[in-house]
Amino acid sequence: MSADFDTATGVGAVWLVWYPKSPRAREHTALLEWYDEQWQYVGGGSGPVNDPVDVDVDVIELCGGGCALSLTRRLEAPRSVDTTPRIHCVEVHLGPDVGHILFGNRRIDAPEQRKLIAAWMSPHASSSARPVIVALGHDGTELSRIGPYDSLDTHTWARLAEES
Repeated sequence: MSADFDTATGVGAVWLVWYPKSPRAREHTALLEWYDEQWQYVGGGSGPVNDPVDVDVDVIELCGGGCALSLTRRLEAPRSVDTTPRIHCVEVHLGPDVGHILFGNRRIDAPEQRKLIAAWMSPHASSSARPVIVALGHDGTELSRIGPYDSLDTHTWARLAEES
């Protein structure tokens, strides 16, 4: 299980895995928003776990995510899908040397299972850029980073350049 709540923007995500070491493992992701003085479910999904157990990650890897419309404008007129804020989440897998990540301006400690979920809000459909993710070692040194539109981290790009 992993959960992330950004109280500054009022969004959160929870990721649960049932029977994690079983071939029948299932996962569920829930997106939440602070609305009307309480956390409210705004969307999510369930399905089989889509990654093998004990994936070997050098530093940092993105492995899925989701998005839902915000409640803050969903109920207001006009109900334009293009201008409604979005709540996003991304599943992040971490290598053994990562002590924590910086997700935008928030620090998230690396959990023991080396997998976490992170949530953020974008103002509307055309602005769905993910915050920069920086992986830091146990001593605080930067190990790698992934930009808002990148799919691979800087450590992986450097390793691929060396191999070619």
